[in-house]
Amino acid sequence: MKVSDNKICTYIENNRLDMEQITADYTNYINTIMRKSYINLSNEDMEEILLDVFFIIWKNQNKLDINKSMSAYISGITKNLIKYKYRQNKDSQCIEDYEDKLTDSFDIDSFVSHNESKRIILKELEKLKKDDKEIFIEYYYENQNIKNIAKKFNMSDTKIKSKLFRTRKRLRKALKKGGYSYNGQ
Repeated sequence: MKVSDNKICTYIENNRLDMEQITADYTNYINTIMRKSYINLSNEDMEEILLDVFFIIWKNQNKLDINKSMSAYISGITKNLIKYKYRQNKDSQCIEDYEDKLTDSFDIDSFVSHNESKRIILKELEKLKKDDKEIFIEYYYENQNIKNIAKKFNMSDTKIKSKLFRTRKRLRKALKKGGYSYNGQ
């Protein structure tokens, strides 16, 4: 059986994904996608994307359709992260949430809905004060912890948590106004 034919259910062991096996099976596949992307990625970018793909799969394992091909998820996530990295390297201020939504090539309605909700979020993030936006990015997209962010911005942990709470509340309101539900904290 080819790796691309493996269904997600073949990687489930004790009700959890066998991430070690997934990593072994799909590292070369992800590297091939990155090399064929026609975007000049640094070795550091490629390593970061590779790790992020596996992290996103692990974090969203309860959302995966076990009857779908693992390669469909891996491919979609990898391609989206490549696009994100390209935008990020071009000094764009675009933010895309790839951790909480998986792009499933079999579900076009979900994909369109996800893109529209991202557009609403991006628009709302652009309205934030510079520090609020940077704090949000540091926490949600660069996976920095509260203490490191507080130190960087010379603020207390409580102040950072408060800013993140207000930003989530603002995003929730914007999504609701746009007709989308928001399941975040």
